[in-house]
Amino acid sequence: MNCYAITVRRWWAVPGALVLLVLLCLAAGASEVPVPSLAGGMVGARLEYFTPVLVVIAVMYCMDRRLRETERTAVIPVWRLDRGAVILTVALAHGAGALVGMDVARNLTLLLALALLVRRAVNEAAAAGAAMALLIGTLVTGRTYEPGGSSTHTWWALPLYPAGSAPAWLITIAVFALALLMTNSRD
Repeated sequence: MNCYAITVRRWWAVPGALVLLVLLCLAAGASEVPVPSLAGGMVGARLEYFTPVLVVIAVMYCMDRRLRETERTAVIPVWRLDRGAVILTVALAHGAGALVGMDVARNLTLLLALALLVRRAVNEAAAAGAAMALLIGTLVTGRTYEPGGSSTHTWWALPLYPAGSAPAWLITIAVFALALLMTNSRD
């Protein structure tokens, strides 16, 4: 199964995507891009906000590569290999979060969980697109303004929560656990 994970599934692409995530986050720093908001005007979004999508795309790429005949006759079910690789990806992301910010690690976990759930219902391409759609939709519709005029996030916009928000972490962990439970019956 180790050869299968390396040559067919190509799980080696995920650590490369994580290194790219760290490099892009460190290079971008506090750079922002303007994003329209339904609350009015343009708001800025840090470039590092979008970097978790790179890792989600890499994971979906690896999960899309398969040899069905080989997987049917494998001694160890391939979904176990996939589940282990996804858990390792999240663990490595949290290690990288120490360098780039734990909000990036939390968002990566949330987006990966969403992608796994969408993959279960549709396919890998739609799963990666759903992750990007969540980020953009959250930026466009998830911001509000306080009476003092400062920008804040709505209660449902989890990717916009600060890194130390316990409710955002708990919801992310719950969604990730649900996604892991559902990964074994897709293939």
